[in-house]
Amino acid sequence: MKKIVICGVWHVHAEGYTKTAMEHAEVIGVWDADEKRKAAFCEELGLKAFADLGELLASGADGAIVCAATDIHADVIVQLAAAKMDIFTEKVLALSEADCDRIEKAVQENGVKFVISLVQKYTAGPLTVKSVMDSGELGKISYVRFRNCHSGSSRAWLPPHFYSAKECGGGAMIDLGAHGMYLIDWLCGVPVTVKSVFGNASVNEEANRRNPDGVEDNAVTVMGFAGGVIAVNETGFVSGNCPMMLEVDGENGFVRFTAGSGVIKRTASTGGKDESVPMLDAQPAPLLQFLTDKILPGCGIAEARALTHLMVEAYRG
Repeated sequence: MKKIVICGVWHVHAEGYTKTAMEHAEVIGVWDADEKRKAAFCEELGLKAFADLGELLASGADGAIVCAATDIHADVIVQLAAAKMDIFTEKVLALSEADCDRIEKAVQENGVKFVISLVQKYTAGPLTVKSVMDSGELGKISYVRFRNCHSGSSRAWLPPHFYSAKECGGGAMIDLGAHGMYLIDWLCGVPVTVKSVFGNASVNEEANRRNPDGVEDNAVTVMGFAGGVIAVNETGFVSGNCPMMLEVDGENGFVRFTAGSGVIKRTASTGGKDESVPMLDAQPAPLLQFLTDKILPGCGIAEARALTHLMVEAYRG
């Protein structure tokens, strides 16, 4: 059984990832830069707390799950790679392309495995949409739209550190909007133009108090591609009961996935009428791929770098 360490519990997914790891591996300890956060996490899950990062690095673990603050990803991942630990990391990989360079070099020089949590690429809805798109049934693709929102600000359930411009690198777009960025990269490739509109729509006093940096809670990024394709990535922390949606439009029709409702298409081959599309089976999530050493294409260092590139452009634009 693989020995796994948890490198940071800053991210809201740390608990879920750790519980999954405990089902498929031996979790031998936890480190976090915040002593109180580390202690509370370890007490809740009954895990050993490493005194410092050095103790984690010397633990002899086979792999590490990185849920530290995004701004320290490069520093910790480079050290994990030097300690010959395979790496699973929460998205985004890093806040700059220079930091991605450092990480990629360390991973390659030390010959360790690397997986990033681009989880939606392996779920049934997006897989089904891409299958219809790739079949050619839609004809020439002209438009892609992804929407993914939650009520983290409007209901004030996001932790205060998720509003830190330093630790996160931004707000809703770099967090929840990451899903749209990597899906659009998967479907469309690299854009030639990137423009964003960011706003603050929360009227929840507690959430606004947690956001002294004023990071965006409502965001849209529009990307233009060679051949005229336009893709729109919509996200935010101020929309409750708003299902995830992915739509691809072409000259012959569209296909759309709506979470909770499935996939429909309307094309020339359906006579211009809506038709339900049978959902493809989901594939194992990136974390499970990592823990079982059955890593599929699409969640490696190249895809991690592409996501950071799109985020840098989104915040520049």
